[in-house]
Amino acid sequence: MKGFLDKFKYQSLFIKMFMVTLVSIITVSLLTTLVTIQMSEKLFMNTFSITNSKIINQIQANFESFNYSVVTASNNVLQNGAIKGFLTNPDMDTLASLKSYYQASQQMERIQSNVAAYPVTMTITGINRKSHSTDSYYWPNSVEKLRKSLLTVNTLIQPKRLIYQLDKENLTGASNEDPVIVASRALMERTSGNQYGILYFAIRESDFKRFYTSFTSSGNDVAILDRSGMVVSSNRSDLIGRQEQDLLGYAQEIEKQQLKYKEVSVMGKNSLVLSEYLPVYDFYLVNLIDKQQVLSEMVDFKTVALICVAIVIVALIIVFLISRRLTKSLTLLARQMPRITENNFDNYITVTGSYEIKELGKAYNYMLDELNDYIQKLIQTQKDQRNAELSALQMQINPHFLYNTLASVKILVQQGNKEKAAATINALISLLQNTVSNISETISVAQELVNLKNYVFINHVRYGEQITVNYFIAEDCYGYHIPKLIIQPFIENAFFHAFQERSEGHIYVLVSREENALVCEVVDNGVGMEGYDHENPAHSSISTSHFFSGIGIRNVHDRLRLLYGEEFGVAIVSNIGDGTRVKIRLPLHKT
Repeated sequence: MKGFLDKFKYQSLFIKMFMVTLVSIITVSLLTTLVTIQMSEKLFMNTFSITNSKIINQIQANFESFNYSVVTASNNVLQNGAIKGFLTNPDMDTLASLKSYYQASQQMERIQSNVAAYPVTMTITGINRKSHSTDSYYWPNSVEKLRKSLLTVNTLIQPKRLIYQLDKENLTGASNEDPVIVASRALMERTSGNQYGILYFAIRESDFKRFYTSFTSSGNDVAILDRSGMVVSSNRSDLIGRQEQDLLGYAQEIEKQQLKYKEVSVMGKNSLVLSEYLPVYDFYLVNLIDKQQVLSEMVDFKTVALICVAIVIVALIIVFLISRRLTKSLTLLARQMPRITENNFDNYITVTGSYEIKELGKAYNYMLDELNDYIQKLIQTQKDQRNAELSALQMQINPHFLYNTLASVKILVQQGNKEKAAATINALISLLQNTVSNISETISVAQELVNLKNYVFINHVRYGEQITVNYFIAEDCYGYHIPKLIIQPFIENAFFHAFQERSEGHIYVLVSREENALVCEVVDNGVGMEGYDHENPAHSSISTSHFFSGIGIRNVHDRLRLLYGEEFGVAIVSNIGDGTRVKIRLPLHKT
């Protein structure tokens, strides 16, 4: 999980760039699609409004042609005496009645030729309760019912007009789903204005709609509404006979405001409404266009969506490759830069990418060059400083130690103990050679043991042998190298401070291996000291330690940490009455 998060962290720039580009491309695609749809919709509305206006004019022309035929036929009926006589004369003998009926029938057939182009049934009824129909099977199904129907009532209310109505009452059993549209007018004498009958022109709605069905299509419907808002005719059969007040209101608004079209919601759909008032019919011709359906036929939204998706995918692949290439060098640089904190100063990168990234890479590599040069100089400076410190330490042997040693030799000579005096001088010479004359920074454990024995021998000559020193060196540790003057200060400390209140004592020098470290210990059974932290004794003791022979314990501890790192150094454990244990931890070095 951590590796994945680290990988994600180094890819954050690429991911951010890719996500921003992804959102931008998708946003642009969506906006482009929306703008295209809106432009297509606007174009559609303008185009359809112009085209359908022409279509409405053509439909209106068809209606006017039909109405002209009906008006011509009705005028011929009004001017025909035989028909008037048939409808006004009272009942006569059978022969006269048959003759009158025959003549009226002949005249009706002749006049019907005016509307022969249309499947129309003509029916007349008179005040003498006589009637005639060119096709009584088709319409009406009952003359008596016709006389009392709403068609007749409305005709008599406006006797001078030819009015068109939907007949929903006089339906034949075979045509229940095919209503009839009736044009009717009152038959009146021209001089007196007396009504003597009513003329009806009946046409099936299925025939009436042929005037406009050729101009309709799916989503492009036509509805004929009367003044009450009832649908008289429509290419949609489900609308016929329904009251559509909203549609009537839109049609009247278009007429009043002289609009080209109106965009509204009709029957739960977003639609365009075009309308034309037909004064001779007193009908509203309404063109109802379903925007969504017609647009889907004009514009293949599925294809547009697939094209947009394809464009987005191709764009994202291109952006992915380009972004990956641009950020690859930056990612590599980001991965390698933290390694500097791990002291990996040879972590150079191959300079690739754009000009800016190449400049960054060159600057990074140049920084590593400068840093390596600085570190080499710093290492050399520290090495020189350590050598100088060692030289200074080697020169800091306490002069009183030399004076006292030489004074002891003089006394031995005066006492005639020339052999012991010579041995003391030899021990001093060996000690000075190994500490002052030898410029090496480290010596072997075996050499250090020789120096310690010479130092102890000199102290025994000077102060007596009440304090004994024992050495316990592991066989495999003699060849390891340790810094000079590391153990001697602690032997000296034990000699002069651990046994101030005692006449004798023991000092033990132990050298052994502990895991991957060399451990040198100086243990005494002296009086001990206060103020040492047992958990971190080195830190506490060093801050309060005394200095012996000019070489402080703190000096030893800091020197070891400088040379070998934080995990090495001096630890001291001491309590009053329990003596002192000094533990020096060093790395394993053979040379």
